[in-house]
Amino acid sequence: MQHRIIVLGAGYTGATAAGRIAGRLHRDDVTITLVNAEPDFVERVRLHQLAAGQDLTPRPLAEMFGGTGVELKYAEVTGVDVDRRTVAVATAHGGAEELEYDTLVYALGSGWNDQGVPGTAEHAYEIASRSGALRLRERLAGLDAGQQVVVVGGGLTGLEAATEIAEARPDLSVALATDGALGDSLSDKGRGHLRKVFAALGITAHERTTVTAVAADRVTTGDGGAIPAAVTVWTTGFAAHPIAKATTLDVTGTGQIVVDATMRSVSHPDVYAIGDAALVAGPGDKPLRMSCASGVPTAWQAADAIAARLTGGKLPKVPLRYFNQCISLGRRDGLIQYVTADDRAVRAALTGRLAAGYKELVCKGAAWGVAHPLLGLPARRRRVTRQAPLGPSAPRAAATGDASGEGGLGAAGVPATHA
Repeated sequence: MQHRIIVLGAGYTGATAAGRIAGRLHRDDVTITLVNAEPDFVERVRLHQLAAGQDLTPRPLAEMFGGTGVELKYAEVTGVDVDRRTVAVATAHGGAEELEYDTLVYALGSGWNDQGVPGTAEHAYEIASRSGALRLRERLAGLDAGQQVVVVGGGLTGLEAATEIAEARPDLSVALATDGALGDSLSDKGRGHLRKVFAALGITAHERTTVTAVAADRVTTGDGGAIPAAVTVWTTGFAAHPIAKATTLDVTGTGQIVVDATMRSVSHPDVYAIGDAALVAGPGDKPLRMSCASGVPTAWQAADAIAARLTGGKLPKVPLRYFNQCISLGRRDGLIQYVTADDRAVRAALTGRLAAGYKELVCKGAAWGVAHPLLGLPARRRRVTRQAPLGPSAPRAAATGDASGEGGLGAAGVPATHA
């Protein structure tokens, strides 16, 4: 009987994991089903570009996974029963199905986080999803010259959104509200360059400003003031997909699945969680932040661990660390902030057109890696020798094993792009 592997979500992490598992295991021994609501791969790290009016390269999943042995299932995940090992899905035509699995890879990721601020859900726009970016794109296209766009959130997503919009629509007034200082997580050089770019693009920075409410034409600040806003773009962080929290999985208060060092659930050993859906410990046991840079190495780790456990191989240990943060500041400028392993800024930073080119190469490389899932993997796939999960999750120290010599890049493989 074939071992049934289901991967939920075809973002950077889910698509990477599905392709990597397919390249590791013999096709006669497993079925690999990748479930995704849309038929196309979405370059989430470019959604600020889509919102600003640019067209992105279409990337149909059917083309990306053709010939890999991965079966595509276009459906929305509506529930997971980890005790019965089933996934409930709704198809595009209104049908409902139940899928059974032996191993589940949960990669449903995250969405925008309105943080419960009054009026945000009704009036703010988000760019954490393709649909949200398209909705913002349509609204921006309808704005008249001189109207103000307010971006709320001073993380990397907010910086990219504000600069992209300001560059694409110089006729608009663009402002950014952040509860800290502008670029406060960057080095002195990084902060200095950021302020220079903001000044050149005419972006107003409202620093140390907390937004407490959003209306159709303004945002209210913590001091009782108001900032006019024809459009409010909310970029204050991400929230984990809610389905995991409704299961019996061990999850955090924010809904992230608690995993060991191989990305396996500590409560259900037949479930692996990767990317934004998982609480993953990085250097110094500091949780990895939600980002493509964090997610892709977790996909490598989970895929290789699943293959190792099913074939009796040695458990891998993919380095989970950061090297830099890549920030686009419009199409002609950028900032590459070099960081410590646990994501703290160091003095060195790359700026300007060279940084913009570097960031573009990173985005292209990330998409290219997903589109070529079998490249670099052994031509000979291993045979499955074990059909069932191997007991309860192992303690962290025991689960990591020794380095296998494969998948040797950590988070440097896809530098950070979003806060």
